[in-house]
Amino acid sequence: MSNYIYIAIMLLTTVAIRELPVLLLRKPLENKFLSSFLYYVPYVTLTVMTFPAILRVTDSLYVGAAALLVGTALAIKKVKMFPVAVCCSTLVFVLELI
Repeated sequence: MSNYIYIAIMLLTTVAIRELPVLLLRKPLENKFLSSFLYYVPYVTLTVMTFPAILRVTDSLYVGAAALLVGTALAIKKVKMFPVAVCCSTLVFVLELI
């Protein structure tokens, strides 16, 4: 019975998070701070989830850090995502062999 209570609470929480903004924000946001904050939330969330995984995916923290630096440098140079992923994966593979 308690599992159904947990599921109901999760359902209500999920619905509240998704539906309250739609109900409360019927007109466009005029507050620049709140608007920019909400704009960057998905990017920050993705970064917070991805960054530790990049460093911990290999046996060595240094190999992950090297791949992160190479990937960052390539991204700054506006290289497309697929070549960046190939370069970082190849770097990790070679450094793990050493």
